[in-house]
Amino acid sequence: MTNTYIIFGASSEIANAYLKEIAKHDPQAMVFCVSRSCIDTSAVGIAVEQFVCDYSKARLSELTNLLKERAIYPTQVVIFNGQLHYAQSMPEKKLDDIDEHYFNTLLNTNTLTPILCLQAIAPLLSHKIPCTITALSARVGSITDNNLGGWYSYRASKAALNMLFKTAAIELQRRAKQTRLILFHPGTTDTNLSKPFQTNVPAGKLFTPEFVASQLYTLLQQPEQLTEVGQPAYIDWQGEHIHW
Repeated sequence: MTNTYIIFGASSEIANAYLKEIAKHDPQAMVFCVSRSCIDTSAVGIAVEQFVCDYSKARLSELTNLLKERAIYPTQVVIFNGQLHYAQSMPEKKLDDIDEHYFNTLLNTNTLTPILCLQAIAPLLSHKIPCTITALSARVGSITDNNLGGWYSYRASKAALNMLFKTAAIELQRRAKQTRLILFHPGTTDTNLSKPFQTNVPAGKLFTPEFVASQLYTLLQQPEQLTEVGQPAYIDWQGEHIHW
């Protein structure tokens, strides 16, 4: 059976590396990329179709209808998105730093956008076709693991994403009993998101997008070893489970 991949946030560095992993291991795959602007896929090595999307609910509904009309039913969906800083706004070090605009921006990007992507894909899921849906979370979204404090907005946005995926997994167990949800912590990756914080990363712990993409692709080959249907996995780049 030909595998069908839907990649959200396809313009990100990890997503680009992930497309190359698909090309390397699954050259016959059907790949559908969603991003805010067209991306250059000439170096990927396989043909991909693109859908330009602002991630509004209206535009995502158009995506749903297009995929339904074309009978495109995914076997794997990966949502590559995330925001930690912009312009002069950086993660908070103390309560006094909490800012309404920064908080709402991160909640919109890190929490609302991924669940709207999942909402757009849900009508394409069924009891017949196994599908794995993955979103990028972060270890700092763990309530149990929070021993350092700070980073209020980013922590909250990822913890909320985890809760939304947990809730969706319960519903999808009834609607599409072969669908598994996964929350993936990529580690500190050499992308724009981590640039301001890379000087504090221990040696050997700053990963390339290619390494992260390879780890994720490998892990997703056997999703049944990561989680049961109805219970999302919350894992790191090694496949180790993170405490919620």
